[in-house]
Amino acid sequence: MSFKFEKLIIWQKSMDFGEKIFEISKNFPKDEMFNLVSQIRRAVDSIALNISEGSILQSKLEFKKFLGYSIRSLAEVVTCMYKAKNRNYISDEKFNELYNESFHLMNQIIGFRNQLKD
Repeated sequence: MSFKFEKLIIWQKSMDFGEKIFEISKNFPKDEMFNLVSQIRRAVDSIALNISEGSILQSKLEFKKFLGYSIRSLAEVVTCMYKAKNRNYISDEKFNELYNESFHLMNQIIGFRNQLKD
């Protein structure tokens, strides 16, 4: 037995991406705990949370709305990643790796949303 959202690749990938962001944010300075660390973690968790919440709705239009929330949260994570890179909390190499993963995830969510019929 499983929930419908557990079968969605975009949910699975957003869960994996969230754990990567969580791990790298452990290395941010302690004085960022209530700022950038909190912000990036809440935003990355919101990606999967909105996918799962939207998937249980009866209306595909409503699900599309929640997928839009996930996309916006992902954009927020990318901005936080830029902040972390600019403050030298993550290397250029790690930034590029996570940036590419976020870009692919964004395209997958958008593609999935576009396939939903109203």
